[in-house]
Amino acid sequence: MENTESLMPREKMKRFGIKALSDVELLALFLRTGTRGKSVLTLADELLRQFGLHGLMTADFDALNKVGGVGVAKFSQLNGIAELARRYHKSRVLGQNALLSPEITREFLQSQLTEEEREIFMVIYLDNQNRVLKHSRLFSGTLGHVEVHPREIVREAIKINAGAVILAHNHPSGSSEPSKADKQITERVIKCCQFMDIRVLDHLVIGRGEYVSFAERGWI
Repeated sequence: MENTESLMPREKMKRFGIKALSDVELLALFLRTGTRGKSVLTLADELLRQFGLHGLMTADFDALNKVGGVGVAKFSQLNGIAELARRYHKSRVLGQNALLSPEITREFLQSQLTEEEREIFMVIYLDNQNRVLKHSRLFSGTLGHVEVHPREIVREAIKINAGAVILAHNHPSGSSEPSKADKQITERVIKCCQFMDIRVLDHLVIGRGEYVSFAERGWI
């Protein structure tokens, strides 16, 4: 049997498929080249060890530039990967007649909220068949707080004839564990929506590389 460790990423991908590649090998595909005295695989490994996968996609130029071999070109490539991923998840959610699954919802919300430095409260509006009508960043706040007005959520739902909503907000601190205030505002939104026969399907709290779903925990 051939030793796959001896293959370069592109050759390995052609023979065994993209899923056979490690994170280091995938990153090396995008970087394409290393630098003097440092192969592309060595560079990719160094970047992932120092920043981690999420940190690498959100690091600014000054931080990445401190790593030998990362200049404007490679910084642009990494930013391009991250932005393409965000647009991909958005297209899945807003695709024609798209029916939301928990996985698609989570990936979309993580792509939209993980990098935010302030708390952002988003609402996804759906019809009675759970097809996406629109999504909105309704409220923005500070590092540790966002003020939410349930009536505004309901008003928009009525305007577009939504039958259900999914709530979401981020925790810039990185921890996705819901606070007491998060639970209280969820209860207020649910009560407000019930008067207009609008279902609240879930409330997701997005951290860095983690999330909490109120529905999965049985709170909704």
